[in-house]
This record gives sequence, structure tokens and C-alpha cells, in this order.
Amino acid sequence: MVRSTPPAGVTDDAYETWARAEVEHWRGRVLKPPGLLDRAARGVQGRINRIIPEKAHAAITAVIERMTRTILTGADMIAAAPVIGESLAQRDQRALATLDTYRKTAAVEGGVAGAGGFLLALADFPALLVIKIKLLFDLSAIYGHPSDRFEERLYILGLFQLAFSGAEHRATVFHGLEDWDGREHPADFDHFDWRTFQREYRDYIDLAKLAQMIPVVGAPIGAFVNWRLLERLGDTAINGYRMRWLAR
Repeated sequence: MVRSTPPAGVTDDAYETWARAEVEHWRGRVLKPPGLLDRAARGVQGRINRIIPEKAHAAITAVIERMTRTILTGADMIAAAPVIGESLAQRDQRALATLDTYRKTAAVEGGVAGAGGFLLALADFPALLVIKIKLLFDLSAIYGHPSDRFEERLYILGLFQLAFSGAEHRATVFHGLEDWDGREHPADFDHFDWRTFQREYRDYIDLAKLAQMIPVVGAPIGAFVNWRLLERLGDTAINGYRMRWLAR
């Protein structure tokens, strides 16, 4: 995930040189072509998706769309005011501390849900989604971006999608986030591909979250899975915001 410990006691220029190398390494991981395991998993998931009735796909898409729209447009999701006047090193330090807090929260929530069996494991799905989105809102503020602006919420949605998409789709999402501040963006969600968004997210976490429902082992699996999902999201977001900082 976050590849190496940020250097301490260096100049801002030296830190940004280090951060640029981190972003390039992350970019290589994101754009790496799918391997044999990726393609095999994708094939299995594709066959499962073809078995699921179209009405079920439509219903899942509608639920995720409503849930995500509510989270992304709700006034209660606005984070603290954007941090002003800090260096990239200071922002990274804040971001890593924030990520650690959210990982621990998600792990506790996943452990409790896993210990509670099938129904609580199902309830973990929307609860974990809220935790993930709140993390992204907080990171947006840490890196100096006002999360009440619609284009910033689109970027947050893009980071979420980048973190939880398969290898074949990640490159498309990543290129959509490059040079973000130098381009115009839609004024609403009307043209957003919710079907692909929900399918990629669901396919990415399906097997891990199903294991959370197994009796006895569900609690440790739930805690571990939630920790790793937040770690992946945090790694994606921190590098995504570093990329924007360095492109100024």
C-alpha cells in the first residue's frame, strides 16, 4: 500500500522529489495490465453476473446509486474547512494519521459485523461505504480542496472507483483523474456510469465480504478485510492528492 515511510527533516523540494517517485511507483501499479489471476477471477465473476437476473442488477445499481448520491450530496458529509498554508509533507503526515484512525474504526466495525452472522454482515456493507466516503472527504480537506464543490465530489467518487475497480477498468478511471484541475467537469451526475461503478465495486469486494458471513471465523475476517479495504482506499487517495499537488 503506501510504499515507504515519508522522509523527515528534509526541505520541501526534497520531499516533493520523494513524493513524485512515490506517485510514479503508484501509477505503475495502477496501470499494470491484468495478470492471469486477475483474468481468471474476472472470468468467474463474469459468469456469476450472467446468472444474476437483469432485474437484480438493476435493483443493486439503483440502491448503490441512491446511497452514493445521498452520501456525496448530503450537507452532513462536508468535512472541515480545507487546510491552508501547509507543505505537502505536513499534509501527508495529517493524512496518514487520519487513515490510521479510519482503518481502526473500519476493523472494529467489520469484526462486530462478522461476529454477528449473516444479517449484521449485510448491514456492514452500507456502514463501510459511509466510512470510506467520510475518509475521502477528510483527505480532501487535508490536501486543501473544498469538498462542498461538485467537481471535488466527482474527484472523490473517481478515487473511490479507482481503488475498487478491476485491473481492466482502472486505467480508464486513472486517466480520467489526471490533470483534474486543468479540465472542465460535468455539473451533475446525470452522465455518470452507475452500472459500471456498482459492478466494479461489488465484484472487487464480493468474495472477501462473503467470507465475513462464515460462522466463528467471520469476526477476524471482517476486521482484516475492512482494514485492508480502508488501507487500499487511503493509499489511492493519498497518491491521488499528491498527484494533483505536484501537477500545480
